Amino acid sequence: MSPALVISRRELRTYFNSPVAYIVVTVFTIITGYLFFTQLFMEQQAELRGFFGSMPLLFMFLAPAITMRLLADEKSSGTLELLITMPVRDWEVVLGKFLGAIALFGVAVALMVVYGIVVAFLGPLDKGPALGGYIGLLLMGGAFIAVGLMASSWTRSQIVAFIVAVLLCLGLWLIGKIVPFFPRPLQPLIEFLGIDSHVANTARGVIDTRDVIYYGSLIGGCLLLAQQSLESRKWR
Repeated sequence: MSPALVISRRELRTYFNSPVAYIVVTVFTIITGYLFFTQLFMEQQAELRGFFGSMPLLFMFLAPAITMRLLADEKSSGTLELLITMPVRDWEVVLGKFLGAIALFGVAVALMVVYGIVVAFLGPLDKGPALGGYIGLLLMGGAFIAVGLMASSWTRSQIVAFIVAVLLCLGLWLIGKIVPFFPRPLQPLIEFLGIDSHVANTARGVIDTRDVIYYGSLIGGCLLLAQQSLESRKWR
């Protein structure tokens, strides 16, 4: 088994051997359930598009809560130095941490499938858009997880890592809200850089190549920066 997978399994065990996973997943399920059933009973809308579109504001807190300890805690406790003395490369540490966090995130998203079942029970469910929406949630969650892991690599404090990750995720979301304030020639670029338009596409069940490229580039870039942050210790 590759070192990255070993580290990811270690991280997943760490999550579920502590109250963190249960608290995060429980709170997430309660909040998403409230949002869904509020839309269902108060707004009389038995559909998932609006529900998917509201997820960025929740994910920008969920992802940092999952990732804030990944590298910051290793640094503050001194276990990072022990980890890197083993036959494992920096990118394998980063990838393993990412995979462990995304696995926990996937558990939380999997629990949201019940909302699709509720919609299908109340009326015909368009399975294509619903499936696309859930895939979009995983892509967006992966991007926010990568941002949170990058922030965790920059500090020894879990609180600082959480705050920085939330601010970065908030910034990605806000960019899409200020597109009209930029000159018209720059608007397509600014719109692409913001996460808002990509969320809107996947909330409709549309998985566009540009969205996949955006999320893939964001995940890859953040993981690369996290790796570089780990490697920088060699020059101190």
